[in-house]
Amino acid sequence: MQKNKQKNAKIPFLYFLLIIGFLIFLSTLLYWAQIDRRLPRLYAKDVNIALRGSIISKNGYTIARSKKLYKAVVDTRNINPNKREMFVKLYSLYSGENTKSIKKSINSYFGTVVLSYKIDAISAQRLRELARKLYRLGVFVSYEDKKNGITFLHGLNIVESGEYRVYNYKDTLTPIIGYVRKYEKNRITKIYGVKGLEKEYNNILNPAQDGMIKGSKDIAGNIILNGDSEIITRVDGANLHLNISLKFQKIVENILDKYKKELQAKEIIASVMDSYTGKILMLASSNRYNPSKILKNQYQNLNVTAVEFAYEPGSVLKPVIFSLLLEKKLVNPYDLVRIYGGKYKIGRKIIRDSHTFDWLSAEDVIVHSSNVGISQLAQKLKYIEYYNGLKKFGFTKKSGVDLPYEHKGVMPRPYQLKSEIYKAVTAYGYGIEANFMQLLKIYNIFNNNGRAISPRIVDYYQDAYGRKYYKNAKKYTQVIPVDVAKRMQKILVKTVQKGTATAAKIGGLQIGGKTGTSHIAKNGKYTNLYNSSFFGFANDEKHHYTIGVLVRKPQKKYYYYASLTAVPVFKSIIEEMIEEGYLLPKDTVKTQ
Repeated sequence: MQKNKQKNAKIPFLYFLLIIGFLIFLSTLLYWAQIDRRLPRLYAKDVNIALRGSIISKNGYTIARSKKLYKAVVDTRNINPNKREMFVKLYSLYSGENTKSIKKSINSYFGTVVLSYKIDAISAQRLRELARKLYRLGVFVSYEDKKNGITFLHGLNIVESGEYRVYNYKDTLTPIIGYVRKYEKNRITKIYGVKGLEKEYNNILNPAQDGMIKGSKDIAGNIILNGDSEIITRVDGANLHLNISLKFQKIVENILDKYKKELQAKEIIASVMDSYTGKILMLASSNRYNPSKILKNQYQNLNVTAVEFAYEPGSVLKPVIFSLLLEKKLVNPYDLVRIYGGKYKIGRKIIRDSHTFDWLSAEDVIVHSSNVGISQLAQKLKYIEYYNGLKKFGFTKKSGVDLPYEHKGVMPRPYQLKSEIYKAVTAYGYGIEANFMQLLKIYNIFNNNGRAISPRIVDYYQDAYGRKYYKNAKKYTQVIPVDVAKRMQKILVKTVQKGTATAAKIGGLQIGGKTGTSHIAKNGKYTNLYNSSFFGFANDEKHHYTIGVLVRKPQKKYYYYASLTAVPVFKSIIEEMIEEGYLLPKDTVKTQ
């Protein structure tokens, strides 16, 4: 009996010991679970940062592209104290960094330190080779964390830190190419478009998805690819393919640079557009900059003047008014108009011509650019016909060109066009404002059978999978009847043959256009400064191109007239188009 009592007493004690042991076991598990974050990780993650898409010219040259940035990270606890100097010298040699700055970095903190933030791909590869050599040379040694007893060996790591933008041809194609700014996201340098095409197509150019490989690692720290690995494919941004040839663009930019200096102009803008497709083959400015290194004195060049600057167009507006008169059958091209020797009074305003004609045919009012003649003819339009006609041509509407921040311009209100004076001054291009691309689109109507089409710089964009997405032009809009457009085309050709633009003549081509010289207003008054422009077209038997030139504030003495400024630039561009094979004069075709 006594023995049984002793056995029964031991059983609860054994249960108690088992429970205590189990609790100790659980506590141990919980403890190790808690400190697991301090142990060397058994898995690794390798991020492959996706890049912004490139911008590529018509002839295959990459104008803008992105490159990866890398940073060099070292754990100073793993640097062998006896070989610290060797590390500094070798890292300086491979990276090009100053030895003093490297010493300062590794001495400033006991732990993980970033030695360099902006390393390109080539330097990154060299530094990775250096990291392997440093391991072999014993520069890195294991370090034991006394807090938790964990031993680790990190050494030198080269990791991706973002991207930066490269513009291979410096100022070429600026300002329309635009530029970017950088920002930090999760310690990664990202970029976004601020101006030009970089801004307009920012969402398309932006990278879609960073790549990543995540999985268990081996003893050397390499990721083991197996069924448990996680792989996310890197998807870069789409590439933009332009309608613009780099060679032709550069040729015209050189022409504009030459004339800007010769005419002492503030800026010269020029563009060539395929009249039937709306493709912009060239859009150039004399005021350019290098997007990789924008200087303070170039800030004024950052805006795309072709769309962001609206001005009073002057006499280039006369053909628009004349076409409205033809459409309404309010004028016959052969009607005679009295010019009064180039001086005519409406109310209190005296309207003057630079030529002293007494009589001109209605079409010759355009050919010889008579302010007096168009002022009288414009009175035939009812104010609402006048207003609706200007709106129909696209005034105060965006041209639709693929550039941001387009200025819509301004025009008189309907009630203002009840006034004879408003009708007159608007007819020869004052009291109304438009931007360069709006006027190019308007003149394209005369060379495209009366149809309007939106200009477009980008032909298509291609995504990371090779799929192409074409920037199809919007549907044609019939602005004026075909017969009216054909008649206007003939009148503009006559302007080049016999009128104010004879300096644009080139044999074997159909060339037409209209000059425009307008005073620049400042503080409510017109000054002796001018904007001079010429908008027109150049056609051969197969090709039809609409061309525009704007010369802002030419200050060479007596050279403010468009016939002496914009027209010679226009002709120089056509001569280069012949040289480059865009146009084939009839004599050239016969020779071939």
